Amino acid sequence: MTNVHAVVSRLGPAESAILAELAAGAPPFTVHRRAALSSTLRYLDGGSGSPVVLLHGRGNAATTWFPLLPELARRHRVISLDLPGFGHASSPPFEGGGFEEGLRFFVDPVEELLLEMDLGRAALVGHSLGALVALEIALRKRARPRKLALIGAMGVGPVMTARSRAYFRAPPERLVRVLGAALFRRVHPPRPTPLGERLAALHSELYAVPDGRVAPVAAFNALFLALGPVPHRLARLGEIDVETLVLWGERDDVFPAPLGIAAAAAIPRAALRVLPLGHAPHLEDPALVLPELTAFLSPSADP
Repeated sequence: MTNVHAVVSRLGPAESAILAELAAGAPPFTVHRRAALSSTLRYLDGGSGSPVVLLHGRGNAATTWFPLLPELARRHRVISLDLPGFGHASSPPFEGGGFEEGLRFFVDPVEELLLEMDLGRAALVGHSLGALVALEIALRKRARPRKLALIGAMGVGPVMTARSRAYFRAPPERLVRVLGAALFRRVHPPRPTPLGERLAALHSELYAVPDGRVAPVAAFNALFLALGPVPHRLARLGEIDVETLVLWGERDDVFPAPLGIAAAAAIPRAALRVLPLGHAPHLEDPALVLPELTAFLSPSADP
């Protein structure tokens, strides 16, 4: 059996405060860990009703969704996962390879966990890398998500900005260790709001880990080339047979908005929302995004 990488990150003060708030909320969220294939995934679970699974972007964690969790949990059972190797999830080593191997590294344990927890029909909401994981799960058809929300999705077209390639290849984990949190904030400044400050503190904690998250970073790098076209699933988007929301920031500086527009046009039952925001609209302006998500996810909106 392949050795599993231990979780080396520890809860920092920013994440501890977030978890304490979520635990004391109404409804409260609880923290769980569960083995799935050769990974052990941490997830937050709260609320009741039709289930919704949240999948974060590269380098983030289940707790990154904290601005949206209380409101979503008033209407749904909400499960927010750490992707393999990120947050406080373990993973096996990444044995190398290209796009397909990198995708399996992230998708296989998540898909297995959903099936084991009887969440194969849960709505999937993914951001960036998490959206690509959600998309791949829907394409495989082992799970049958009732709805799919893709926010600034990775892997839907052959473009990734040069600036974002350089940033991810650095990678940010190394930048935090080399520059320190204060200088990293100058390279990657937070939004000048209380929420922006809390997210910046959380991200700094998640990035500042001793081993630099070797396995998930290598798997993520396999999903795009340092130069040239980015591998993608555009030709297969017509196979998505589930109601889909494609939500994009018109100022997305990682995956430009035309990618989202083309993806929505290729998915048979897709609705497109382009908002005046960047790559993470759900975190930049939750008050603007939450009504879009809650309306889309509502069971009464099901066909």
